Amino acid sequence: MIKYIYIFLALVLLSSCGEKSKNQFEFIGWTAESQEIHDIEDFIAIPNSNLQNSDGEFLSLGYSDSSFWIRIVLTEAQKNSDNLILSLSNPMLNEIEVYNADGVLLKKMGRVNVVDEDFNSLFNFADISGDNSLTYNLMVRSFGNVNVPISLLSDKKEYLTLDERNLVFGIYFGIVLAMFFYNLFLWVSTKDSLYGLYITYIFFVGVTQGILGGYVDALLWPNSVFLKEYGFYVSTALVNIVGIFYSLSFLKIKVFNKNFYKIGVSIIVVYVFILLTFLFDFGIGQLKFRFLQVFLGIVPFYLLFISSYSLSRGYRPAKFFLISWSLLICSMIIFLLGDLNILPNSFFTSYVFTFGSVFEALLLSFALADKINILKKEKEKEQAERLIVLAENEQLVREQNSMLEEKVKIRTDELEQALRNLQNTQSQLVNQEKMASLGQLTAGIAHEINNPINFVSSNIMPLKRDIKDIMEVIEFYRTTGAKEFTPESQKEAKQLEEDLELEYVLDEVDQLLKGMDDGAKRTVEIVKGLRLFSRVDEQDMKKVDVHDGINSTIILLNSTMPTKIRIVRDFGELPLVECLAGKINQVFMNIINNAVHALADHVDTIADPIIELRTRSLGDFVSIEISDNGPGMPDHVKQRIFEPFFTTKAVGKGTGLGLSIVYSIIENHKGTLEVITEEGQGTTFKITLPIYQSSQRYE
Repeated sequence: MIKYIYIFLALVLLSSCGEKSKNQFEFIGWTAESQEIHDIEDFIAIPNSNLQNSDGEFLSLGYSDSSFWIRIVLTEAQKNSDNLILSLSNPMLNEIEVYNADGVLLKKMGRVNVVDEDFNSLFNFADISGDNSLTYNLMVRSFGNVNVPISLLSDKKEYLTLDERNLVFGIYFGIVLAMFFYNLFLWVSTKDSLYGLYITYIFFVGVTQGILGGYVDALLWPNSVFLKEYGFYVSTALVNIVGIFYSLSFLKIKVFNKNFYKIGVSIIVVYVFILLTFLFDFGIGQLKFRFLQVFLGIVPFYLLFISSYSLSRGYRPAKFFLISWSLLICSMIIFLLGDLNILPNSFFTSYVFTFGSVFEALLLSFALADKINILKKEKEKEQAERLIVLAENEQLVREQNSMLEEKVKIRTDELEQALRNLQNTQSQLVNQEKMASLGQLTAGIAHEINNPINFVSSNIMPLKRDIKDIMEVIEFYRTTGAKEFTPESQKEAKQLEEDLELEYVLDEVDQLLKGMDDGAKRTVEIVKGLRLFSRVDEQDMKKVDVHDGINSTIILLNSTMPTKIRIVRDFGELPLVECLAGKINQVFMNIINNAVHALADHVDTIADPIIELRTRSLGDFVSIEISDNGPGMPDHVKQRIFEPFFTTKAVGKGTGLGLSIVYSIIENHKGTLEVITEEGQGTTFKITLPIYQSSQRYE
């Protein structure tokens, strides 16, 4: 496709050679504005011989912001033509003023002076009937490279009328608007940023062509001289900025080659700088126009290169980019050749760039549509591949089912063991914080109670001695009074003793002191039990007396234990056992508490409810047995008592975690826990603990 485009361009150039018209004027001369020549009066005074003579109708006046003065001389035949029109077909000429030989202003044209009905730079000599002069003077002003194509038109077929021109641009803008709104709809529907970049690009392309045609100047900013002079350059810079960024994103240049991507970003930065030079005067003059023209020549070939590169990497939508930029470059070259008077000025050369931009926008839209088709095909291909893979997987699953079934039993056992471990861990986690808080609470209570109890205990003995001394004094008074008091005084003393019930008071004081002493001793035992039990939050192994733990547990359970239940202790000689004291106390608490509940529920049916505690030394181990003569347990209950959350108690009276925690604690201490029970024969829990938890027995 690209090959045929370039062949077409070559044929256009070959067919255009030799058709260029010769100089139609009797004389064309020009000079630049200077200190000596700055208005029409100064220019009229200059003879033709002092002007720079031009053999052709195309004047290339160079780079300048200044005005240029041009003098043309018609022939007699041209002057007598019925429909002679002077055309200056460069749309970039900002100001054109036409004067007669006497310096009278006949017409103002150009970008700054564009109005609704005058889009072309055309001057009809029929509008100045009665003027027999053959000499006319022109003032032109523009920016950058000032090119002035001057031609005489005598046939309407040689130029477009206003209606014809409106029709041409109406078709152009219709296509652009159709592409804009179609892709705007796609952008809103798909949320793809590429569509947003595309509609931004074709918007600025349409604005640029509208500025070239004069429509935007006349309709949007008819009174803004700045926008009329610089609007084309600003829109051109914006077109290139958005176009390059869109091309980089669409062609995936950043993915394929980061160096090429960086070049594109650098060109965008240069265009941003050029845009700022037009918006803000940086004092660089003509350099901004030269920069713009240089990069206008570089950018199409860069885009052509990255399109070819992306296509070579297998990205199919890049072919539409390649074709669109090739067409745009061809149309740009033809337009520039016509602008430079290398090709003749015709409808084709005048509007080839406009329609080249239309085809470019269409092809870029096709590229986006092709991208959607590619994605659709890739998705369908991916779905087909997935179906094949699913079928293969299904066959593989059927083949492996037999193998998996053989492993199910082993895996099930492993899962059951993991479940038990998880349940044990869960139960430990549930109670860890609770037991730690309980340990801190009981330790605090024991500490706070211990201080006043110590005070009471330490004061009871001195109080007994003091009261004994007082009793000796009272006895002395009673003995002495009986001998020395008068009968009246003795009678009064006797009456006072009877009123005060002295004998009863003395007996009561003795009983009170005894009760206080017993209560203080009892409280000291309870505090000691609390302090022993409060070690549930200890995390370090220590050597402890197991009997102390059992006794402290019984003390704490006394308040909840029916008085009918007897506790029988059968303690042997035990060494100190290395363990977590608080955890072991928790074991005693749970097992003894369960025994109490079992007996309490049947206290009326059991003649002598007993809880027996036996301890024995077994070499490197110690044995603790906790027995009750309660109802016992059936086999199906016995098998599940260590499962987390299993309980035979009523709702709200048990969590089913106690014995599960007990089992975990004994297991963590490398001990054993055995349950001996029969229905109606009571229950015995036998605990075996190693004396040493570490390998170093003697430290």
